[in-house]
Amino acid sequence: MLEGYKGQVQVERGFRYLKDPQLLADSPYLQSKRRIMASLMIMTLCLLVYSALEWRIREGLQASGLAFPDQKGNPTQRPTARWVFEIFLRIHVLFESQKRLVLNMKDRHKRFITVLGDRYAELYASQPP
Repeated sequence: MLEGYKGQVQVERGFRYLKDPQLLADSPYLQSKRRIMASLMIMTLCLLVYSALEWRIREGLQASGLAFPDQKGNPTQRPTARWVFEIFLRIHVLFESQKRLVLNMKDRHKRFITVLGDRYAELYASQPP
């Protein structure tokens, strides 16, 4: 019971992230009960995906013994998913006819993607430097 209570902080932190004004829809769209319920459902689903990704990142870093730089540049094995998103912000995928090019991908990004598993590592293994 105590473990469940202590874990509540992570859930509340996740909802705080979802309540960020940058993520909320404009209030005129949330005037009906159905839309409010739909918005809550989507936000809860997003939090679930966000938490699952963060868990996978942290487990992968610990299993591989790698670390990810935090906001101060210090290595950590427990980065937040939000920080990881910011690190990958300037990466773009360009589709040209039958080719796929990933722009602005650095070695640190490629190393990190291997932490997510073979499925993701294979996608970017053939990318030019």
